[in-house]
Amino acid sequence: MNTHTPSSALTLRDPWALVPPVGNLDAYISAVNRLPMLTAEEEADLARKLRSQADVEAAGRLVLSHLRLVVSISRQYLGYGLPQSDLIQEGNVGLMKAVKRFDPDQGVRLVSYAMHWIKAEIHEYILKNWRMVKVATTKAQRKLFFNLRSMKQGLKGHAADHDTFRNTLTPDEVEVVARELNVKPEDVVEMETRLSGGDVALEPQTDDGEESYAPIAYLADDTHEPTRVIESRRRDALASHGVIQALESLDARSRRIVEERWLKVNDDNSGGMTLHELAAEYGVSAERIRQIEVAALKKMRKALETA
Repeated sequence: MNTHTPSSALTLRDPWALVPPVGNLDAYISAVNRLPMLTAEEEADLARKLRSQADVEAAGRLVLSHLRLVVSISRQYLGYGLPQSDLIQEGNVGLMKAVKRFDPDQGVRLVSYAMHWIKAEIHEYILKNWRMVKVATTKAQRKLFFNLRSMKQGLKGHAADHDTFRNTLTPDEVEVVARELNVKPEDVVEMETRLSGGDVALEPQTDDGEESYAPIAYLADDTHEPTRVIESRRRDALASHGVIQALESLDARSRRIVEERWLKVNDDNSGGMTLHELAAEYGVSAERIRQIEVAALKKMRKALETA
């Protein structure tokens, strides 16, 4: 007896109602594997409806019929230690992008076209979440990242499957990988080093009340380092006595303009006079007040540098 749901059952307004949340992974995988596949004619007809009429129901049927493909592809990336449910969700995003762009008149099936988009989304997710520090940012590094593990397994054998990144390649194996992937041997060594090192938490990860010696305990505290202390005192001196001496190097008008524009704070936390107010007081243009202000600040800066 054929227990598959007939294709007409997918003509629901909410096609996703047929699939349980991906959080329940076993139920989700079981459900998507029971969804029927589309024939080439059905697939082409639905894709044309989507392109010409923006038919959301057609898009839903195309996506649903290929969810099992995402599950299958996600299994290839379980070795990176990320939850399969997250890999599936990201792959589903890629599948939906593929469905949106799919052209049935190009002579290829959606299953072939969608693989690139599904893998691209999963790759991006892995690179962003596998480590706090990115390990692959260039095209060559990405190529190494996603091929080095499988190639090491082939070179080291099945005994290395559970700890691939910990089994260091020999110089001859590095040459083999570099030649196969068309990259430099030193690039292979660098990527292997990146992959073999794990993230280290600075703060202690236990809460048992016992004294913990996490890496943060060994970081230097330079607060009382002599050079830092001298710099701090110098900065404090310039911020007080230095500014006063710099102001004294100005003529009376320039000093008042600087004080009004930069140093004065009223009781209501508002600043001093504006350019236009000072211009009216001195009988010049606002632009002239601005020029005097710029020249005064430049002179003060030189005075502070020699203080």
